[in-house]
Amino acid sequence: MSEKSPYPRRVRNELRFRELDVLRVERISTGFQRIVLGGEALDGFSSQGFDDHTKIFFPAEGTRLIPPTVTDEGIIWADGVRPAARDYTPLYDAERHELALDFFIHEGGVASSWAVNARVGDTLTIGGPRGSLVVPEDYAWQLYVCDESGMPALRRRLEGLQRLARRPHVEAIVSVNDAALKGYLAHLADFNIAWIIGHDEQALASRLAQFTVPRDDYFIWLTGEGETVKKLSAVFEAQDPDPQRIRSVAYWHKKAE
Repeated sequence: MSEKSPYPRRVRNELRFRELDVLRVERISTGFQRIVLGGEALDGFSSQGFDDHTKIFFPAEGTRLIPPTVTDEGIIWADGVRPAARDYTPLYDAERHELALDFFIHEGGVASSWAVNARVGDTLTIGGPRGSLVVPEDYAWQLYVCDESGMPALRRRLEGLQRLARRPHVEAIVSVNDAALKGYLAHLADFNIAWIIGHDEQALASRLAQFTVPRDDYFIWLTGEGETVKKLSAVFEAQDPDPQRIRSVAYWHKKAE
C-alpha cells in the first residue's frame, strides 16, 4: 500500500441523544425536503464520514418524545417503548452550527410523512452517529453508486471533493425512478454522473461491468436496496478488488410480500 493511498479508517463517537429544534423547512429540489435543525443540544456533534448514519426517532402523533438515557446497562427510554426510527445522512454545517437532513419524499414512509408535515419550532430527537468511516478524498480513481436513499451521502461526498485543489477521477451512477430527481445533484454537474432511470438493474450492472478497477489508489462505494447491492458487488468479484477499498452498504431492504 502506498503512502498516497491509505485505507479508510474507523473512528468512534460517544453515543449521545439530542432533542433539536426545527429551524427551517426547505423543498430543495423535486423529491427532497430539507429539515434544518439546531439548538444547544447540537454542541459537540461530530460526523467525519460522508456516509455516516444518524438515527432519527419519530414521536407518536400528538406527543413529544423524551430522549432516552444512556446507562451502563444500555439505553433506557422514559416510557419504556422505543419509537419508530430511521437512519439518515447528517449534513452538518459547522460554521452555522446547524444540522440538515434531506428526506426523500415518497408514499408510505414514516420519515417522509414527518418531513412533509414538519414546521419551524417542532422538535426532533436524534442519536449518533456512533462512529464514522473516514474515507480519504484523494484516491486517484473513485466510483460511487446509489439510488434515491444514498443521494444525500453522495451529495455530501461530491461537495467535499469539489473543494479539492486537485480533483481525482470520479465516476458516479445514480439509479432513480424519476428523472426529475436529477435536480438534487444539479449543482454538481461538473462531475461525471450517469443516471439510470426506472431502477433498471440490468442496465446498472451492465454499466458497472464497463469499469476496470485500478490495481491501487481507488475506492468504490455501492449502496441501495440490500439484494441489489449484493448483485452489484458481484460484478467486481472477477477483478478481485481489495475489500478495504470497496464499501457495499444496504441502505434499505424490500419488505417480504
